[in-house]
Amino acid sequence: MGSTTDKIKGNANEAIGKAKQGIGEATGSERLKGEGTVQEVKGKGQQAMGDAKDAAKDAIDRAAASARRATE
Repeated sequence: MGSTTDKIKGNANEAIGKAKQGIGEATGSERLKGEGTVQEVKGKGQQAMGDAKDAAKDAIDRAAASARRATE
């Protein structure tokens, strides 16, 4: 998956997780609140993965540009 896909899925999971927590709170469902918490954390992890992929790509691009300049 690309970084953008990770971030989109992460945002969706976070939003759904928060909604589940709210519904669980409103209905008194501990199970739904728990599922929501897990899904929200999963979303945060997916977003972090997207950020890490972006950072790695940027570092590789900078290193490649530096290597090109050194050989010119």
